[in-house]
Amino acid sequence: MLDHLARHTLLRHALITLVAGVAIFALTYGLSPYRNYQLATVAAYLCATAGLTVLVGLSGQLSLGHGALMAVGAYTYALLSAELFDRGTTGPLLLVLPLVAAVIVSAIVGGIVGLAGARLFGPYLAGLTLTLTIVVPAITTTFADKLGGDQGLTVVVEPAPMSLGATFPLERWQAWVASLAAMLTMFLLANLVNSRFGREMRAVRDDEVAARLAGINVGRTKVIVFVVSAATAGLGGGILAVLTQSVSPGAFSLAFSLFLLMAVVIGGIGHLAGAVWGAVLLVALPEITDSLTNSLGSSPTLAARLDGNVSLLVFGLVLILVTILFPRGIQGLVSAATVRVRRSARRPTIAEQQPTTTSSESIDV
Repeated sequence: MLDHLARHTLLRHALITLVAGVAIFALTYGLSPYRNYQLATVAAYLCATAGLTVLVGLSGQLSLGHGALMAVGAYTYALLSAELFDRGTTGPLLLVLPLVAAVIVSAIVGGIVGLAGARLFGPYLAGLTLTLTIVVPAITTTFADKLGGDQGLTVVVEPAPMSLGATFPLERWQAWVASLAAMLTMFLLANLVNSRFGREMRAVRDDEVAARLAGINVGRTKVIVFVVSAATAGLGGGILAVLTQSVSPGAFSLAFSLFLLMAVVIGGIGHLAGAVWGAVLLVALPEITDSLTNSLGSSPTLAARLDGNVSLLVFGLVLILVTILFPRGIQGLVSAATVRVRRSARRPTIAEQQPTTTSSESIDV
């Protein structure tokens, strides 16, 4: 059975996704509403960090604008959900259609950026994606009558389906929706990474010249990866709009894009599973820093100044420590520990290492 799963990647990933889904479903019943909301937020971030891991770690393209791509998805969701609600659309369509639109619009924006940056690399590509964090707030200000300006937009979100019960917690329903989106994202990306295209993607990352000589269309590969990564970021932005029930440009600042990139590096930029650690850190570290700031007993004015800056400081310190101590990130450390455990389990005992002797050999001795 294990050998069969090892040979069939799709089946193995489907089984892992199913087990994860059952575990999360059971976990939501044991968590408080606030913890369920945090779980949903982790899942929303995971959609973005997973795509960013594929883009940066597995294709070698650097992006500093994924927060802006999440904003594209969030604003698309807010605008379309309001339009559908005004036209009397309710039920699952009010949730699914805006999410699909968020993915499509973000993918289109990602395709435009990918085409523009197909011949760029390193800091030049980072500079191009950095412009997204400037353009998106500028657009919201220019079209303030439609996009709400600095105040943003209110997102139309329906309560949990009545079939679940009148007292069913909204946070649990949000955790289900966000987790489903995250698991679908991880399932699709995991199969993409292990496909022929995934091998071409890693070949482009390792050596573009060698990839061209092998017949790989480097430009097309880069654009496709950027489109996929942008689509997952748009899905994460749409889910985040559902959770927060509001969208504003301040929520998707340059600092947020830097947080996404740092979370991916800390989690393990060469491993898709590292995106999970990164998403958890994006939720856990700000809460830890807030608790640290409150424990200092500082004045409200100083606390307001420290808000955000302390999170950036803590993220930076964690990034430095992880880079020095665990260059492959948290997932790299976990993978290395797992390999060591397996090797020690397979290591023969002293009795097994000693050669067995026949009865005649014993008589000779």
